[in-house]
Amino acid sequence: MTTVRLPLFPLNSVLFPGLVLPLNIFEERYRAMMRELLKTPEDEPRRFAVVTIRDGHEVAPSAPGMPDPTAVPERGPAAGFGADPAKAFHGIGCIADAATVRERADGTFEVLATGTTRVRLVSVDASGPFLTAELEELPEEPGDEAGALAEGVLRAFKQYQKRLAGARERSLTTGADLPDEPSVVSYLVAAAIMLDTPSKQRLLQAPDTASRLREELKLLRSETAIIRNLPSLPASELTRTPTSLN
Repeated sequence: MTTVRLPLFPLNSVLFPGLVLPLNIFEERYRAMMRELLKTPEDEPRRFAVVTIRDGHEVAPSAPGMPDPTAVPERGPAAGFGADPAKAFHGIGCIADAATVRERADGTFEVLATGTTRVRLVSVDASGPFLTAELEELPEEPGDEAGALAEGVLRAFKQYQKRLAGARERSLTTGADLPDEPSVVSYLVAAAIMLDTPSKQRLLQAPDTASRLREELKLLRSETAIIRNLPSLPASELTRTPTSLN
């Protein structure tokens, strides 16, 4: 088994190969990570791994708060992820290539990265200023009938987009420029469907492209039917409305 060791960036979202990831870096552990990445020669990829958080906090508490106002804030690379951070993360993630790493005057960073390759998390090291991980790169196998499945997923995705545009009463992309390479289709659609994080993680973990496309076809048909029969907006709109702690 060939492995690679890379900086580890846990998020509450799922990164897919080929998808763009903008990041606003303000925590010291991730600032240290970006400073290290900037040491990489410009003609070499500045790689780090993104994993989805299973149990923990994307941003570590920086001050006492609810429910215990006397709690001491956590510090260090594994803050917010418990005594064994490896257990706080899903086991399959994605390598990100940071095309742009720009340091602001206040020491924070603006980063634009792109997902490249799926990886399996082997171990996590919290001994340095930021988390690092030993990772096994995963090949993308096509599986059976991936081409035909991709065509079906694209048709279903266009119907889903039309229903979604009607539910929101505004236009979405027509899908005219969607790719036709099965693995690219599978990742693009996985990122675009309005699903919860565990569902997106399951798509990332699919054993091959065909399996991912089959699951997406089921999800697209189900979600399209729900949108067609419900007069209300998709639930994602709820995140854009004011909320109350009560």
